[in-house]
Amino acid sequence: MLRVRLFGELRERAGWGEQQVSHAYALTPSQLWQTIAAELGATPDLPARIRVAVNQQFSDANVALCNGDEVAFLPPISGG
Repeated sequence: MLRVRLFGELRERAGWGEQQVSHAYALTPSQLWQTIAAELGATPDLPARIRVAVNQQFSDANVALCNGDEVAFLPPISGG
């Protein structure tokens, strides 16, 4: 199982902030994004503006995920 977290506008668009996802093979955050993108009606390619964190560390979108990993997708943050 993977713990998948969405933040900001991604969370709002999806209507959820956290889900458990089972997977039968090693996949990457980029591949995981393809599934999420279909739900959001977004492009299947991970946008460059979206940051990925694996186990609370910023990560490359092509790193292999392991069972029990937490994957977070973070859009740009603005504020003042």
